[in-house]
Amino acid sequence: MSDFVLKHLFDLTPEELTQTVKELGLPTFRAKQILQWVYEKHVDNWDEMSNIGKADRQKLAQNIVIVRGTTVRHQVATDGVQKLLVDWSEASKGTLPVLDNSSNQTECVMIPSELRKTACISSQVGCPVGCTFCASGLDGVDQNLTSGQIVEQVWQLARLPQVQRISNVVFMGMGEPLANLNAVCKAIKFIHADWGMGISARKITVSTVGLPAQIRRLAEIEMPITLAISLHAPNDELRRELIPWADYVTISQLLEAGHYYFKKTGREITLEYILLGKINDQPEHAHQLARVARSLRSNVNLIRYNEVKGLPYKRPSTQDVLKLQEILRQAGVNVHIRASRGRDIAAACGQLRRENASSC
Repeated sequence: MSDFVLKHLFDLTPEELTQTVKELGLPTFRAKQILQWVYEKHVDNWDEMSNIGKADRQKLAQNIVIVRGTTVRHQVATDGVQKLLVDWSEASKGTLPVLDNSSNQTECVMIPSELRKTACISSQVGCPVGCTFCASGLDGVDQNLTSGQIVEQVWQLARLPQVQRISNVVFMGMGEPLANLNAVCKAIKFIHADWGMGISARKITVSTVGLPAQIRRLAEIEMPITLAISLHAPNDELRRELIPWADYVTISQLLEAGHYYFKKTGREITLEYILLGKINDQPEHAHQLARVARSLRSNVNLIRYNEVKGLPYKRPSTQDVLKLQEILRQAGVNVHIRASRGRDIAAACGQLRRENASSC
């Protein structure tokens, strides 16, 4: 019994939950009741499920854990962004988290606006890509998150004050989502399902530094989610300097995969482009980026670099950002400048990191 691990509720499909309930000797309709309590009412404790008898609740608690992660820090930025530091250490066995072990911790963020509440979630503990400007990959990657851990982040963010319901989900937190593709695809289905989080597929975005084979596999799940390619440089030479994995994948290969994704899903590709002061934000870069963007059914998101302690990069000047945007627009590119949210709590793009409670 020492190796027994509780099943994680957010890992279970309705069919799997029904089978588990049946194996425990409980009536199968309990599965539907459980899903309603957890997904609709955000209950995290078996004892709160008042229409399930005490004996049944005890059996369920002995075999299924609802929440695996423990929130060890909750921060609120001046602009309303909320960030959670979640520890996954031994949580599935009911033991206390190891708060000083960042190898078991991830961060996720809730970004509110007038029209939507967006969950920015992680897919891995750390990140294997090692982009030279990003905090998430400074220490590499320790492990993939399970589909249940991914879904649980959205659920946890939905329970925060003034949230109630998440409308959009972006896989732009820690990790390379397509390096954990099976878990990410399963999580997307849970996030979208009517019995789950009930979020429209068109409001789910998966961001990747660019794995062509995995992009094609993502297209095959036949859900109209948005694919965002983290380009960050308009030519292969500069991209290889900024992104180690670019040694193995060219921009041309990414564009081919993007064409395939558009053909299969009908969804326009988003090109994410972090602007690093005086490195990739000059007019010559804008003209090169315009040629890349026009070769694909795409739009471009310009993201001002958010400073990371210990890294040499600088935030671009407003003048350079606006000039680059102007050049792209004159070239017929649909381009937007993304607002930097949550910077004062290190919750903005590129700032998420595995940090323990004493070092945050």
